[in-house]
Amino acid sequence: MVYNVIGLMSGSSLDGLDIAFVELSEVRGQWTYIIHAAECTAYETEWKENLRDAVTLNARDYHLLHTAYGHYVGRRVKDFIQRHHLEHRVHFIASHGHTTFHMPERGTTAQLGDGAAIAAVTGLPVISDLRAMDVALGGQGAPIVPIGEKLLFPGYTYWLNLGGIANLSAKAGDVYRAFDVCPANRVLDALAAALGKPYDEDGALAAGGVTDAALLEALNNQPYYQQRFPKSLANDFGADVIIPLIGQYKLSVQGKLRTYTEHIVQQVKLAVEAVPADSDEERKLLVTGGGAFNKFLIRQLQTILAPLHITVVVPDAETAAYKEALVMALIGALRWRQQPNVLSSVTGATRDSVNGALWLGEG
Repeated sequence: MVYNVIGLMSGSSLDGLDIAFVELSEVRGQWTYIIHAAECTAYETEWKENLRDAVTLNARDYHLLHTAYGHYVGRRVKDFIQRHHLEHRVHFIASHGHTTFHMPERGTTAQLGDGAAIAAVTGLPVISDLRAMDVALGGQGAPIVPIGEKLLFPGYTYWLNLGGIANLSAKAGDVYRAFDVCPANRVLDALAAALGKPYDEDGALAAGGVTDAALLEALNNQPYYQQRFPKSLANDFGADVIIPLIGQYKLSVQGKLRTYTEHIVQQVKLAVEAVPADSDEERKLLVTGGGAFNKFLIRQLQTILAPLHITVVVPDAETAAYKEALVMALIGALRWRQQPNVLSSVTGATRDSVNGALWLGEG
């Protein structure tokens, strides 16, 4: 079977809406993909502020934003379809939405972006609410990407996504484990913004800084890092806990960037050690997300993981940048087939589950 799907992802770093048109093929249980078109539509300042401040709204205004953002996403998708001449080629859309409230310990998770509104604007079927069933079954609702790593990226032992939050997946035998490691690009980008830059290109600023031992220790001592998986982080952990903590230290921006980069790589190493592979043979870790383009961060990862016989692999730029949107498309295809698309071994739910609400467009 072949599925032509638009996958949508809005990450915690607020850089924009990732849109990917992918062709997914399944033959006797084996999945392959082709990314035919992909782009990141940057958020206007107003939308960045709307999404960032959503958690402060009252219930009425939050739901109005939920609907408005759905219409906004629908318009962006329509523009994308027209630019890439995809009329009559898209079977359906799989939309992750933008996570706001993520409280699995209280049985709830919320992503902005009304699927009905997207379907109404585009006229296409839309699958949204991709985490809700897992959370209802007692799971963390995160990470949900490991099903895509299992089906689309075999041949690796570990998969690391360096987005607004860094998360790690690991394969031990036939069991997949995954969890959020630490805030990543959202903190690095916020630090770079102090110098008027949207991000630290290639990690050059961090490379010129000096690690501060006291700050590094304070970062590594955060209680979250002592928890066992399954576990997941809310977006506000970076903004409400980590950034204010860093602000208590009188360091140069470069020093803060260098220290936080060191924190990320140390936490990744600890995460890898928490889910060891079956043997000491050479293992591969696939790195994707915006952080995959941070050359200094990747070099530091390679250095710290080499003693563990782990090779760090960065794929082609398109896969590195749009892997999450690609996996959302796959999760949508599995929902379309009514097959499990979230793994309980990852989230801690009582069972694997089929996640996603289906909204029909014109068809």
